[in-house]
Amino acid sequence: MTLTRLGVDTGGTFTDFVLLQEGRIRVHKVLSTPKAPEQAILQGIRELGLEDACAAGALQVIHGSTVATNAALEGKGVPVAFVTNAGFEDLLTLGRQERARLYDFCQPDVAPPVPPERCVGVQARMDAHGVEVVPLAESEIQRVVEQVRALPVKAVAVCLLFSWKNPEQEQRLARALKAAMPGRFVCVSSDVLPEIQEYERGMATWLNAWLGPVVKGYLERLKQALAPSDVKVMQSSAGVADVDQVADRAVNLLLSGPAGGLAAAEALRQDLGGGMLTFDMGGTSTDVALLESGLQLTRDGRIREWPVAVPMVDMHTIGAGGGSLIWLDAGGMLQVGPESAGADPGPACYGRGGTRPTVTDAHAVLGTLPAQTALGGTMRLDVQAARAAFEPLADRLGQSVEHVATGALAIATEHMAQALRMISLYRGHDPRDYRLCCFGGAGGLHVCELAEAMGMRRAVLPEMAGVFSALGMLTAPREFVQRQTVNCPWPPTSSQLHALNGCIDALAKAGLARLGSVTRSLTEVTLMMRYQGQSHTLPVSMGDEAAVLKAFSRAHERAHGFVMQRPVECVSVQVAVREPVPEVCWDVDAVPVEPERGFVAGVGEVVVRTRNSLAPGERLAGPALITESVGTLWLKSGWQLERDARGHLLLTRQTA
Repeated sequence: MTLTRLGVDTGGTFTDFVLLQEGRIRVHKVLSTPKAPEQAILQGIRELGLEDACAAGALQVIHGSTVATNAALEGKGVPVAFVTNAGFEDLLTLGRQERARLYDFCQPDVAPPVPPERCVGVQARMDAHGVEVVPLAESEIQRVVEQVRALPVKAVAVCLLFSWKNPEQEQRLARALKAAMPGRFVCVSSDVLPEIQEYERGMATWLNAWLGPVVKGYLERLKQALAPSDVKVMQSSAGVADVDQVADRAVNLLLSGPAGGLAAAEALRQDLGGGMLTFDMGGTSTDVALLESGLQLTRDGRIREWPVAVPMVDMHTIGAGGGSLIWLDAGGMLQVGPESAGADPGPACYGRGGTRPTVTDAHAVLGTLPAQTALGGTMRLDVQAARAAFEPLADRLGQSVEHVATGALAIATEHMAQALRMISLYRGHDPRDYRLCCFGGAGGLHVCELAEAMGMRRAVLPEMAGVFSALGMLTAPREFVQRQTVNCPWPPTSSQLHALNGCIDALAKAGLARLGSVTRSLTEVTLMMRYQGQSHTLPVSMGDEAAVLKAFSRAHERAHGFVMQRPVECVSVQVAVREPVPEVCWDVDAVPVEPERGFVAGVGEVVVRTRNSLAPGERLAGPALITESVGTLWLKSGWQLERDARGHLLLTRQTA
């Protein structure tokens, strides 16, 4: 039986499926089941008729999971014990002394990640060169083990000073803890994040322990439910890995789903050429990123108020999606999000009992989401329910339902435009030099308004935009990404360069070992550079000494507006080992369908076309609505689209 590949993206509202079978692609959507995400996946497999293939081991599932993200956002991790050097028990509580509101003298109390009574100090110490200056005695190990065993915890995070240089003490503690407490989750910082900066390393290790049992339990249930078929998982770095390899690395899955969309967007960017701003709008949130010369990874990510320094795609997320609730604040001002209606009950127009208005309901009221739309191919819109949800707000404001819906969409657009400014203008990039790539179930409804707000004249709504992240699961390579602190001046001496190359070789070999048997692999080496005295680094591709210095100067000038006459140093090295995947190809067929007419409030009657009724090369001027089972495009007046040979809708702004 031929292997069938299935990309699955679990979102807050819908679970998306892209099926690659015998060279043909099918798409599907089902409502997510947040309390047990695997149930929606199994439902989709049944509805796609894949149960026999799954039972025969002929199905490969590549999954983007939100389990780690949701558990972190909702504070549903497990109790953790934090083991560190004696005297550093307050490491995670003190942090970097950063304040969300710098000039506010009345800072809110913030609970420490780990309560003081669960922080355990150990009498042992490595120096900055990895030399043991306070030996770790066996009696001390036993004392720590007994202290941890007495705590009501389900996981243990071990983070010792300079363990990235020499992990021996951490490893000895971990072996003893695992032996004494079988079944409890134990992780060490030298595995999770072998880099300098003890606070960021400690936070990553704590997050991994805090979320580890939740994520591991879910992945094991999913693997068991789909056995004997193969399951792989998308990582935050936009590469996939086997379940067994990521089950203990929950912190590497915090951007698992959104990373799939960026993987697909990067493939599209290479196909179209030029730079791209991406805009992924789903039911619960919106993710934005900038693509110029490949996917960029960052170690400055955040989840809630906590830093996440493991390699992840560089994106910005806001709580504005199709399910974002529209409400009035205490001053009577209209607000949108961040709270979402989620999958249950969802927007009022879903007809599942929702009574509070959402962004999707606003589109239903205004007609930009046509009444005949079948969400996911099966769910009919209840426009009257959407109107009823808006009526209390309209009454309080003394305005029409349409007026309130229009205002809410303007607010949502500004939220999203501000997010795009943060990853473009605020970093020295002019958005007018880029193409706006919109995807996600709700992306096409906002693409023209958003491009106009950013002063952009070009946009693209990709083929299968409504399930683009699930498509990305099929285009992403198997991958292992690891960083290691090296701390050497640049240019390095011959001995320092030899040591650097040795570190790169070791990381590359570790990556190949993690990937297992591969027919071919690609290795990408990135140096994290800074001027001496700085705290933040910039990524530069590995090359000869002069090329690295020149690239760093360009990157620093773009990011900060200036260069310095100061020595440069390489802080750490990042090595990505990838196994390329076959290109995903699909045929674009035009299915002639008689155009319909729809009504959009404030615009009047507009033409309504199905996406597959557009022939390759055909052009269409707005205003118009383009519908399909996984999304809708609102093509405003002043915009023109052309469907290219691969099915993508290329949008061009015709008027100022």
